[in-house]
Amino acid sequence: MNGTDARAPLSVVTEDLTLTVDGVDLDVRSTGDRLFVEVATVRDALRVARRLPGDSDARGPAALLTATDLTTEVRVRGRTVAIVGAAARPGVLSRELGVAPAEVRIAGALGAGMSGLSAAASAPRRLFN
Repeated sequence: MNGTDARAPLSVVTEDLTLTVDGVDLDVRSTGDRLFVEVATVRDALRVARRLPGDSDARGPAALLTATDLTTEVRVRGRTVAIVGAAARPGVLSRELGVAPAEVRIAGALGAGMSGLSAAASAPRRLFN
């Protein structure tokens, strides 16, 4: 990185990576500058979120992602619920929830929750069909 570069781009390539946090498996894939962390259910996402560092400790990883021009998307049931890093644009909701510098995607969280409820409601039907 020279004196005129604002960021030191870093590329991450992975096809098969699984992280485990508090017994919850998280599938990770990437597109080079964006990491996608897939969580199976809203319940698991909340469980993982409770194990993450507090405000003062969380700013370090977000700053590292931003400095290296990387972005992490946290996805539940295929819907983006949070973004951390270079592309994150935290708003009022993120500040109110105390998760800034992460960006919270309320529509993604609601969609994931509705998808989970729909799956739970259809599970008994599958047992009897």
